[in-house]
Amino acid sequence: MRAQGTARADILAGRTSLGIELGSTRIKACLVGADLADVLATGGFSWESRLVDGVWSYDIDDVWEGLRAVYTELVADVHDRYGIRPTTFGAIGISAMMHGYLAFDTDGALLTPFRTWRNTGTAAAAAELSALFGVHVPQRWSVAHLHHAVRAGEAHTERIAALNTLAGYVHESLTGHRVLGIGDASGMFPIDPATGAYDERMLAAYDDLVRDQLPRPLRDLLPEVQRAGTPAGQLTVEGALLLDPSGLLQSGIPLCPPEGDAGTGMVATNAVSPRTGNVSAGTSIFAMVVLERPLSKAHRELDVVMTPAGDEVAMVHCNNGASDIAAWARLFVRFAAAADRPVDDDVAFDVLFREALDGEADAGGLLSYHYLAGEPIAGLSAGHPLLVRSPADSFTLANLMRSHLYGVFGALALGMRVLSEEGVRLDRLFAHGGLFRTRGVAQRLLAGALNVPVAVGSLAGEGGAWGIAVLASYLAHAERTGLGRYLDECVFPENDAVVIAPDERDAAGFASYLERYQAGLAIEAAAVDAMTPRT
Repeated sequence: MRAQGTARADILAGRTSLGIELGSTRIKACLVGADLADVLATGGFSWESRLVDGVWSYDIDDVWEGLRAVYTELVADVHDRYGIRPTTFGAIGISAMMHGYLAFDTDGALLTPFRTWRNTGTAAAAAELSALFGVHVPQRWSVAHLHHAVRAGEAHTERIAALNTLAGYVHESLTGHRVLGIGDASGMFPIDPATGAYDERMLAAYDDLVRDQLPRPLRDLLPEVQRAGTPAGQLTVEGALLLDPSGLLQSGIPLCPPEGDAGTGMVATNAVSPRTGNVSAGTSIFAMVVLERPLSKAHRELDVVMTPAGDEVAMVHCNNGASDIAAWARLFVRFAAAADRPVDDDVAFDVLFREALDGEADAGGLLSYHYLAGEPIAGLSAGHPLLVRSPADSFTLANLMRSHLYGVFGALALGMRVLSEEGVRLDRLFAHGGLFRTRGVAQRLLAGALNVPVAVGSLAGEGGAWGIAVLASYLAHAERTGLGRYLDECVFPENDAVVIAPDERDAAGFASYLERYQAGLAIEAAAVDAMTPRT
């Protein structure tokens, strides 16, 4: 922790970097100074996607309400800590949930409500594109959403002038520049690793496929691709007012390329080099593993994307993460309040998670499916949360919570098994996200589930907002050093990460759980079929 006077001087002089990330359930802002490991101030805003007419979406007005709220809260935090209000920063970075579909006309108007990564109605379009390109195109990728709209004959496709991700949209609104970090761009359309741009062969193939069905070539609709460290525009007067209607925030601040939450998570865990990887757990859960060599073939369980520096990554993405556990925790919080023994959410999570360590290694026969949405890795286009047990199973709180945590890792483990069969090796995985705030619990169970050492650092809970702040700070250093070296030498010189190796009993117990989990997917599929309303 730097002295308060030094931090105050950095803020006044603008020797700071501001990172803002729009996550699935929370928008976060994080301010760092010269010492990037020292978080000077934060801000937060909670929001949720809505299922409207069968489509998961966020209202665009909520985007700007949330951004103004987190900025206001961060400024208030700076004032509370240091007695000043910032008017400028050394650099700003914007990050957000990846993929999805934001289509705009020539006037910049949104043509259809934001369709998020969580929507799984694009299976036929994704399958057609996978066959066309010869690579796996996931349902959540932007090009799959676009092609779904084209195949369905949606009227708005005739007027599309631009496509973007959420991070790219916010960045363009703040700077006037339609650019995208290479990591986020690789979740819109496949990237050619040799050029660091969209794959030209695949672009041409798509244009031939949809000839005369779009107003212009796909390349012209997509944002320009930029690697980490590339100047990506400056905050305009109009952009500054979008963040700070008071007018105190000055224009002219440089911005780094906007990135997706997967890329900022890799930065936040120093997992951008081969044989490293990270797991991010929130509304979704995904693993990113930096490859030493290309995969031997395409797999539906694995997506090939890019680090912010442009190296190939195998991504195992699961639509359903820890949201259902949060719902269970709220149930216990309400019980405590009803019993006149109220506890706050943090205490509830801590108690419940630690209880899981006392559970049987295989969770006593219980099974948890946290499927609030479809899960492509499991072959499901829709989801229903399920707790499954037999009369003979040991239904205790400890087993329930272990099953719930195992359930978060279930689909992820299925995908990671494919990666292992490809011969991909890991020295360790770095984990981050709110699931890992209770020290040593989810981390230990994840190590057993994937049979690999798992590291968690002190900033695991800050996640992508801190990661994009680091990428913003990298703007001033990119000409002199690569991103991996910058992280090693300037951001993580004294790694404070705590590493937990797999416990043999946990590993064996999870293997038994996963066998039941995979067999029980038939139960989940039957629930989806029985409970989905007929139209």
